Amino acid sequence: MDAVDKKILNNIFSLLDRLNLQMKLSLIDLLSESVKTRSSSKSKMKAAFGAWESDESAEDLIETIRTSRNTNRQIEQF
Repeated sequence: MDAVDKKILNNIFSLLDRLNLQMKLSLIDLLSESVKTRSSSKSKMKAAFGAWESDESAEDLIETIRTSRNTNRQIEQF
């Protein structure tokens, strides 16, 4: 942890130190849950990336995309 991180942490702690006991315990619970769920959200993020998987060839896929395009462009008169 560098000096900037320590300063930020100390500033946050000075704000949180004024909370009552029940609020501090609730905050601990929330932080604990966020740490537990964060690891699963990273794996979901990694799963969102990757190569396109299809039995179609690239040319067939391009043709499918091009033929499915439609336009309803209407030029408005001024």
